[in-house]
Amino acid sequence: MATESSVEGGEEEMKVMGGNKESVVDNTDLREMATKIAAWSVSSCKPGNGVSSLRDDNYETYWQSDGAQPHLVNIQFQKKVKLHSVALYVDYNLDESYTPSKISIRAGDGFHNLKEIKTVELVKPIGWVSIPLSGNDPREAFVNTFMLQIGVLSNHLNGRDTHVRQIKVYGPRPNPIPHQQFQFTSPEFITYSTVR
Repeated sequence: MATESSVEGGEEEMKVMGGNKESVVDNTDLREMATKIAAWSVSSCKPGNGVSSLRDDNYETYWQSDGAQPHLVNIQFQKKVKLHSVALYVDYNLDESYTPSKISIRAGDGFHNLKEIKTVELVKPIGWVSIPLSGNDPREAFVNTFMLQIGVLSNHLNGRDTHVRQIKVYGPRPNPIPHQQFQFTSPEFITYSTVR
């Protein structure tokens, strides 16, 4: 997967070519964040192709929008979370004009104050497309937010509705022992890590 990026007026624009058929995240320091602590919603959908199709781990199902662009996926968290990246599974070979070509990612406390943090242009993607949420500064590895919104601004071949097959949101794995600078990884070390 090839990427190019440029910064314009505080937001980052990125171009992604290709995709990856395998799982996107092989980093053990990251975990999927939106499984239990998030509420998902979409701006519109065809019957039978709603939010559940985005989260079922099946590449044969997909969310299909129904209406005017932009098409939105909203992910609201119960508490403020740190997010590292978003991964979308899209397939240009199967979906053609339904495949997203330009995506906007916004973050904030709620619908009233979302701010665009990333714009991504996809060029005939097939497979997982990983979009890092951090900026160019290495000290800003994560985005702290209550809500994430993924907006499909346009599709390939000027398509009207969109297909997205899966979405995953990744953040840091929590330290099992709070207020400790280092993190044990084996259960045995974690068991004996405190002094009584």
